[in-house]
Amino acid sequence: MHSEWHDSQPIYRQLRDRMVAMILDGVLKEGDPLPSVRNVAAEYRVNPLTVLKGYQQLVDDQLVEKKRGLGMFIKTGSRNLLLEGEREKFLTDEWPRIHATIQRLGLTPKELLEAVKPKPLLSKPAKEEH
Repeated sequence: MHSEWHDSQPIYRQLRDRMVAMILDGVLKEGDPLPSVRNVAAEYRVNPLTVLKGYQQLVDDQLVEKKRGLGMFIKTGSRNLLLEGEREKFLTDEWPRIHATIQRLGLTPKELLEAVKPKPLLSKPAKEEH
């Protein structure tokens, strides 16, 4: 996680969103514990109550479960639940704008695919022998 915060939404919400991204990316897997509130608060220099509020959002979203005395853990099925929700959000909120931009610029599917292909590494020149 990076420690830069933006003003567009509260820090607790940004923490929640970062944890969601970590679940989607497979950094946090189902059954894994969340990093401790104290560690996250210290590492990112935020109030522990802010971290706790972000974690509570994950509990409210049914992505995380509290185990008394042990901490908070990623629930089974969380990743699939997130994928379903994030896909729907992307298709309804972001895709229409992206599609409109593609149409406006006249981009072809081939151009779009070429833009995301990994660039080949340049080969190093052979060393000259003396």
